[in-house]
Amino acid sequence: MNAKVKYIDNLQFSAVSDSNHSIIIDADKKLSLDQGTRPKELLLMGLIGCTAMYVVSLLKKMRVEFKDFSVSAEAELSDKYPKVFTSIHINYNISGNFDEEKFKKAINLSHNHYCEITAMLRKTVLITHSYQIKK
Repeated sequence: MNAKVKYIDNLQFSAVSDSNHSIIIDADKKLSLDQGTRPKELLLMGLIGCTAMYVVSLLKKMRVEFKDFSVSAEAELSDKYPKVFTSIHINYNISGNFDEEKFKKAINLSHNHYCEITAMLRKTVLITHSYQIKK
């Protein structure tokens, strides 16, 4: 896997990786133009995007039908530099009428076995999770 950032202006960069989709990375208005996502935000979005993809893939393999599905995360940061994540809580939200045990199994498999980003981050960050089901 490869990635590249190209300087634009102030602290703004265009980032692209193997998939050839580019995004803008930027800092807030105090430091730059505030026209892109912050790097730590990208890391957090990557984490929940990864686990969400595995949960949905596993639910489809289990033939679990659901209506809406979303994943959110809250991260705590250290007080001192480097301001790293000290804990991350992931919350899975789904609606539908299905076997709750299958949903729990999909979450646990994603969290403990499949999601590569979870595997990397949990070596240095406490990652917890919860879920809600709307019938």
